[in-house]
Amino acid sequence: MKDFIKILRRFVPPYKRQLIISIISNLLHAIFSGVQMLFMIPILEVLFDTANEITSLMPWEFSKDVLQNNLYYYVTAVKHEYGVVVVMPFIGLLMLLTTFLKVGFAYFASHQMVGIRNNVVKDIRTQIFAKLMALPLAFYSEEKKGDVIARATGDVTEVENSIMSSIDMMFKNPIIILVSVGFMLAMSYQLTIFVFIMLPIAGWIIGKTGKSLKHKSRKSQNLMGSILGVIEESVGGLRIIKAFNAENRMAKRFEKEAEDYRLIMNKVRRRYVLAHPMSEFLGTIVIVVLVWFGAYLITGDNPTLTGAIFLAYIGIFYQIINPAKQFSTGFFNIQKGLAAMERIDKILLADNKILEQDGAIRVNSFEKCIEYKNVTFGYNEKKVLKNVSMTIEKGKMVALVGQSGSGKTTFVDLLPRFHDIQEGSILVDGKDIRDIKVHDLRGLMGNVNQEAILFNDTFYNNIAFGVGNATPEEVENAAKVANAHEFIMATEDGYQSKVGDRGGKLSGGQRQRISIARAILKNPDILILDEATSALDTESEKLVQEALENLMSSRTSIVIAHRLSTVRNADVICVFNEGEIVEQGTHDELIKNGGTYSKLHELQVR
Repeated sequence: MKDFIKILRRFVPPYKRQLIISIISNLLHAIFSGVQMLFMIPILEVLFDTANEITSLMPWEFSKDVLQNNLYYYVTAVKHEYGVVVVMPFIGLLMLLTTFLKVGFAYFASHQMVGIRNNVVKDIRTQIFAKLMALPLAFYSEEKKGDVIARATGDVTEVENSIMSSIDMMFKNPIIILVSVGFMLAMSYQLTIFVFIMLPIAGWIIGKTGKSLKHKSRKSQNLMGSILGVIEESVGGLRIIKAFNAENRMAKRFEKEAEDYRLIMNKVRRRYVLAHPMSEFLGTIVIVVLVWFGAYLITGDNPTLTGAIFLAYIGIFYQIINPAKQFSTGFFNIQKGLAAMERIDKILLADNKILEQDGAIRVNSFEKCIEYKNVTFGYNEKKVLKNVSMTIEKGKMVALVGQSGSGKTTFVDLLPRFHDIQEGSILVDGKDIRDIKVHDLRGLMGNVNQEAILFNDTFYNNIAFGVGNATPEEVENAAKVANAHEFIMATEDGYQSKVGDRGGKLSGGQRQRISIARAILKNPDILILDEATSALDTESEKLVQEALENLMSSRTSIVIAHRLSTVRNADVICVFNEGEIVEQGTHDELIKNGGTYSKLHELQVR
């Protein structure tokens, strides 16, 4: 329960007004539930002809003796005036009134709780998505996408169905139990003490039964993450699966994951469905023993109860049984939900190392140069960049070449702070990038990557992505500069045509040109190109290269390239090897030196 309370403290405070209203309504609901049962006593006494004859009113005050005396006074007066037949509807009307108030307050309390529950679930979903957007790229390299999706969807649904569905019960049932116990103590403290002895024993048995449910639920949710991971990988790699006739292999892999999930869910659900029968059986045991003890108090040598009061007492006690049984079911629910919340917290509480310092500097433009000073960076223990230093002047085109894994992509990823450097510093116009607001820093840059990432939206929205106030004319001009306007207009709905999932309706060259149009519209001061033409055929490459030249005109550009022919005109070419810059210069200078670049060039022109 400690973990459950922590979750409530994290997410419920914004809705404390609704919570207070709900608690007050539940309190009134519980009071009128007890009063309703008390009105049964005069009915039973009238029926059994054991009603007390009260002939005088006491001054009104809020006490048991005064309320009981004056109620019996009116019952006696109506009985003598009109007879027993009229007394019953008189008391019945009082019961109807208390029942109306009881159910009315119960509805109002639940009405408030529905809002709290749905608001909290929305807040959790919103916080998860915001955190997913804020986390650095390194987080996703260590996590399976299917498992991340499972936490953001299935686990939130589990929290909604388990923990949030139990909020109403956790705030309503204790109030009902406490108020009912108050009525029971007033009616017979001996019976109530007896109940206090019996119920904790039943609660202990239920707690022992549900102890392992949290562990099994966590395991089942991990397996669901694995299932979603297999689905995500299979759909994403369907072309390769079919090309290698691996459908059966993937089907067997999925079947194994599904079978493991089935086995653990059998254990979880069987333990869960045990809650109701067990609480029903234990509750019946308590009732049987309670009736036996009540009979003793009524028929003993010194009776302390009447039959009418005992029956009303049983009625109030039954109002405790259902909340107590719901506690057992809710306990099982909460254990399942806590396991899901632990997995969600792996996202919500994940360490975001890309932090913005207090008093971070605002920047609106790039004026002079970018400086890498003795930059070192590594993933885990492996150093990818080793003491790299370099200056990039404004308006210059700098090309990065070298073998795969030599550190080129990491070099450019450090500039927009996709990762944070571990040693050294990177300066933009003399300001350390860690001292600049992240939003402003990234606002200076535009990216065109090897894999053009498009969204399942229209051409227009993909080009205008990240530029909130773009006009149709600006979007169209950007597409023309990127050599994309013609094939966009050839589609049925032009700029309002959908590009498909990840741009699946387009060729590789078309996707890349849309990506370039997006960068053109942003009009960044600094442009980063990561092997933007390496995956294209010759004709597409020519169109994309022309679009890139239009984009790079009079702009500071950092270009990663495998095809050396695309960077011959670069102002500076940097050759990377095992995390170090081993050569720098123009194309002609590096060819003349006869070093690593010259050897790479010879290999490509043969």
